[in-house]
Amino acid sequence: MLNHILVPLDGSPLAECTLPHVVALARVFDAQITLLQVVSREDPDLVTDAVSPLDWQIRRAEAKAYIQDVVNRLEKLELDAEGVVLEGQAAKDIIEFAHNNDVDLIVLSSHGRSGLSEWGISSIVQKVALRAYVPIYIVRAYAADSEDLEGLTYRQILVPLDGSQRAECAISAAEELSRAFDAGLLLAHVVRRPEVPRRAPLSDKERDLVERLIEVNLDKANQYMADVKAHSIEGTEVMVRVADSSALELHRIVEERNVDLMVLSAHGYSGEPRWPYGSISLNLIFYGTSALLIVQDIAPGEIEPSQAELASKEKRGH
Repeated sequence: MLNHILVPLDGSPLAECTLPHVVALARVFDAQITLLQVVSREDPDLVTDAVSPLDWQIRRAEAKAYIQDVVNRLEKLELDAEGVVLEGQAAKDIIEFAHNNDVDLIVLSSHGRSGLSEWGISSIVQKVALRAYVPIYIVRAYAADSEDLEGLTYRQILVPLDGSQRAECAISAAEELSRAFDAGLLLAHVVRRPEVPRRAPLSDKERDLVERLIEVNLDKANQYMADVKAHSIEGTEVMVRVADSSALELHRIVEERNVDLMVLSAHGYSGEPRWPYGSISLNLIFYGTSALLIVQDIAPGEIEPSQAELASKEKRGH
């Protein structure tokens, strides 16, 4: 399932918060690990346009030594790890490496060398997440609580479902992790209240229609979740909630149940190949607080390039 894990690092302790998760994932899925550092002029330490060849060579040597040190730490844990150092633009090179080397998962720290900020993820993570078109795993650097490479454990794993087969593709990975860590597995379905835009309050007839539709959807959701539970691993818990916003309700469930890992599909029932993620996945990437594993249910070739991407390629071609 996950045979090759790519771990971008930049030499900072914040970026290294991914390593306990990488160790856990590699052991569960028996995966090869590639540690990648891109020496780039985007680095905060390179504050001027003029970088001497000597300084550049020093930075490359430092990056190689750093990556090899991390490789050695992982190999001591009997993991299959290798290190790669590239020169260029961080996000672009991470994405290209993933596409050219059969990477099954990219594990990203929400923040790195540029430090923590009020933004949920750094600009590099945003670029990689939106353009990699492969499964991604985001670790919230501000919430990391252990530097012990072998000390990580999952206690509660949440999988949002919406009744679609796309959403269900995340269950398998969640079950593997639940078994490996003896973690609770919670499958949640949120029934959204229908939107009925009106300048004036709804009439009694309209309110009755809305409530009847909710009742029908709730009944179908309960039947669906009962069927999913019957085919899930022992101990799986299912939950059905009614809410105005699916995303907001999932955030509430994370807080209420102390979820430390959410596993979900990139797209759900309304999956649209024009974009790499559906609205729920995008919301969780930018505003989620738990670790997040997003399984990409659409092959890279099926995702339509944006107008900006097409224009950029056309400009480079001239």
